[in-house]
Amino acid sequence: MRALLRRTGRNQRPLRTRGPGANYRSSAYLPLLPWQVRERQFRWTRLGRRGLDPDEVQTFLERVAGDLAAVHDALRESRLETARIKEALRRWQSEQAQRGQAARR
Repeated sequence: MRALLRRTGRNQRPLRTRGPGANYRSSAYLPLLPWQVRERQFRWTRLGRRGLDPDEVQTFLERVAGDLAAVHDALRESRLETARIKEALRRWQSEQAQRGQAARR
């Protein structure tokens, strides 16, 4: 299956990283998985130079960078949400403790 994906060129669409709607991803977009990055192979250029096709490598690197940016954004949002929830829980616990002390008096 992995070789088929590699041969057909699926999941190799460039990611928009600038401009309006840069963070939008259609339902057809599938983020890169670790095995796709590890096993990615590039075509050798036959245009007189030896080595990899620079455009293909750059497109892939932009996609990896976009996926990493999305992961870091999601992680940041998750950490902010966790901090908000913890603070709300602390406030609630303090209120409950104060109500319990007032009821005992």
